[in-house]
Amino acid sequence: MEYEVIKLKTASPEEVVVVNGASWKCPVYVRRMPPCRSNCPTSEDIRGYLTTVAQAKDNNISIDDALDEAWYVLTDKNPFPAIHGRVCPHPCEDGCNRLYKDGSVAINSFERVIGDHGLKRGLKLRMLTEEKRDKKIAIVGSGPSGMSCAYQLARRGFKVTVFESNKQTGGMLRYGIPKYRLPREILDAEMQRVLDLGVELRCNTKVGVDVPFSQLRKEFDAIYIGVGAQKGGTLGIPGDSLPNVMSGVGFLFKINNGENVAVGKKVVVVGGGNTAIDAARVSRRLGADVTLLYRRTRNEMPAIKEEISAAEAEGIQFHFLAAPVSAETKGSGAVSLKCVKMKLGEKDKSGRARPVPVPGSEFTLEVNTVLSAVGQEPDLAGMAELPNNNSWIVTNAVRETSIPGVYAGGDAVTVDIAVTAVGHGRKAARAINAYLHGRAYKEPSPPRPVKHTEMKLDYYKNAPRNDAEELAPETRIRGFEEIHKTLTMEQAVAESKRCMSCGLCFTCDRCRIFCPREAVSKDKNRPVGQKMFSDYTRCSGCHICAEVCPSGYIEMGMGL
Repeated sequence: MEYEVIKLKTASPEEVVVVNGASWKCPVYVRRMPPCRSNCPTSEDIRGYLTTVAQAKDNNISIDDALDEAWYVLTDKNPFPAIHGRVCPHPCEDGCNRLYKDGSVAINSFERVIGDHGLKRGLKLRMLTEEKRDKKIAIVGSGPSGMSCAYQLARRGFKVTVFESNKQTGGMLRYGIPKYRLPREILDAEMQRVLDLGVELRCNTKVGVDVPFSQLRKEFDAIYIGVGAQKGGTLGIPGDSLPNVMSGVGFLFKINNGENVAVGKKVVVVGGGNTAIDAARVSRRLGADVTLLYRRTRNEMPAIKEEISAAEAEGIQFHFLAAPVSAETKGSGAVSLKCVKMKLGEKDKSGRARPVPVPGSEFTLEVNTVLSAVGQEPDLAGMAELPNNNSWIVTNAVRETSIPGVYAGGDAVTVDIAVTAVGHGRKAARAINAYLHGRAYKEPSPPRPVKHTEMKLDYYKNAPRNDAEELAPETRIRGFEEIHKTLTMEQAVAESKRCMSCGLCFTCDRCRIFCPREAVSKDKNRPVGQKMFSDYTRCSGCHICAEVCPSGYIEMGMGL
């Protein structure tokens, strides 16, 4: 019997056996992209770390060892699992195919379990090479994007120096996110792990002010700009420069820097994004009655939905379809904020309905403090030579600017969530690595994710989602104690087993059981996801195995 080995043109090409030119009708194994991963800005191998724990018992691995391996799988893409397990709005869960059965897998909560496990076990980030390279890279900003880039370059053997304008690492993770969402010991520990790879850190050093940007271009072989959007926007109304009117970004910076800020008894926060919600919830913890003023409706708010609900539960009042028009100082330091009601008109460039003032609908709010959270941008002072569009650095798809060897990402390019910033840093590191080796870098085209309609959802048993416990609203507003708890180990293992292993074999045995020619076998010594295999000399091409495969891993032959 003669065999011919070919590579099928699939999303993830794999070698298959062709027997006498007839394999066109035989089923093939095609590793598909799970939609959770395609929805993740860092492209974490979510299926990989979930199934590592879910299949631990079958593979004779202890849960601790399985979680160790899951941590290494996760941190290959994202070095901050304990951080992102707390602050990420988990777009991955929106892509989870289990959403169409009984609710998405609690990926974010599981990531936190992995992250906390890694800290408890003292796990170290893995290098990709022991070779020490003589090229030097400067990273401007020690936030999630800058430190992600630093990590990926350091593990490739490059000399990396991080410049941070503040006294500690973390960027907007530290100075923009309150402690009740991200405890500082968690932030410090995961940042330190990157530094432990040999990354040099220079705090209290603002590039463009303390160190000329031109000097960095002379001293370093490549530069990555990962500064955060730390400049808050103003209301643009008369009185927006009053002492009791401040930016939400500036307010959060002071609070997170340990400063005492007296906001008084009544606070109005203007805006509908994450900064607005954080500023409102912090003000509530400082003892104020808080009203959040937003010019659109709740449905148009760009803030994380869970955070909006949490703010509401904590007693924050929402005044929708309203906007400020002027602010005046009253006696005893109070502020009289004149507002106007709005109505929604035609859609603007963002795709949301444009708010339009309603004539004659003015009203006044008497408050102690007004916090403006209507926009923010990066501070590029001293770096005017960077190509920018109204203070936002312009890059191509691989985060390269028009200046050779200079890259940028995170909030320096566009305000987005922290996990997007981490993805930018990783992508830039790969591009910088190619650049320093004299090669052009092109990001691979993403493979097509497997859809729920291509799976057999009825095969999977219903299983309730495991959600983490949280402090009651009346308790949490008394201070800055962390709100959410970590899943118990029993909950975490149960949640890992809710993963349907979309697009990859999880050894359910259905293909072997249903094959009428007994052409499918199982070898537990083979790698995870490849334990089932077919003897194409016995296959008749009936495609029953493809029909019964619940995960969408087996496909019908496409023809030669």
